[in-house]
Amino acid sequence: MKLIILDRDGVINQDRDDFVKSADEWIPIEGSMDAIAFLTQAGYTVAVATNQSGIGRKYFTVQDLTEMHAKMHRLAVQAGGAIDGIWFCPHTAADNCDCRKPKPGMICDILERFKADPAETWLVGDSLRDLQAVDAAGGKSALVLTGKGKKTLSEHENELPENTQIFDNLLAFSQYIMQETAQDRADGQANA
Repeated sequence: MKLIILDRDGVINQDRDDFVKSADEWIPIEGSMDAIAFLTQAGYTVAVATNQSGIGRKYFTVQDLTEMHAKMHRLAVQAGGAIDGIWFCPHTAADNCDCRKPKPGMICDILERFKADPAETWLVGDSLRDLQAVDAAGGKSALVLTGKGKKTLSEHENELPENTQIFDNLLAFSQYIMQETAQDRADGQANA
């Protein structure tokens, strides 16, 4: 199982300081839907793991979130991709749950659901807590410089998990993965 886990806000769609609260406010980052299509076409399962404390804070409802995710699914399919599952944590930090990143609960659940090898699984995020969550689960971390990514890099560069890869955006990450996949295929054919 080739699995890539994506954070949502700031990676797939534009982030907002006042929370993305509706499907109208859910606006994809340029190239992100193409990136999901490229990952899908390269044979990856794509899952989303997103903290959504706006639910716990009563800024929006689960129904609002469902409508945002329906839009995200629709746009990914239109681009030629697929999102195979979405996990979200509705809790606030005060709830002290196991699913809210940087805790690895959501990531571990995704890995278990897809029977994926953590050491072969990437998580792409724009915040330190995204990267800490996948690192705690034994996966590989990629920081994108969209959303809060530039701020994360400038404020937490020395705290990033070891071997974190840094990309301008999700599209750049997808191109890296596609090149890596093509190289693996070429190496496999050369060794056959």
